[in-house]
Amino acid sequence: MRTAGLCATAAGLIALGTTGVAGASTTVPFRIDPASFGNPHGSFDVPPLECVAVVDEQPGTVRISGGKPEGWGCLIFAEVNWLNLSTGASGTARTSDGLHGFPPEAVIDTGSGQVVLVLRPAAGVVTPGFATFYVP
Repeated sequence: MRTAGLCATAAGLIALGTTGVAGASTTVPFRIDPASFGNPHGSFDVPPLECVAVVDEQPGTVRISGGKPEGWGCLIFAEVNWLNLSTGASGTARTSDGLHGFPPEAVIDTGSGQVVLVLRPAAGVVTPGFATFYVP
């Protein structure tokens, strides 16, 4: 059931056209809106969170991190669901805790192909972040 939901989400995401094509360490930005119902300006006290998917650092892998300098700006302990549309492989990962000066990130072995991912925070009413891109 979870895979079916991820497949349906993938089809919708492809229709939205947020696609990146890998080059030399391509960065695909996506965001998470912490305000209820996806207010594009964030809430009064929390601005939108900027995340990135970095591909082409290592073959078949993608690194989820923050879009701000030094990798900050994404969520800690966020759940990352991914689906490789080319191979059918799928999985779940979690971003790290962001402790001891290390920004939260997750390195995911997706294999080569067109990948779609959804990043959801552990709690709260927010709009999940999503991206789709090619992993070499």
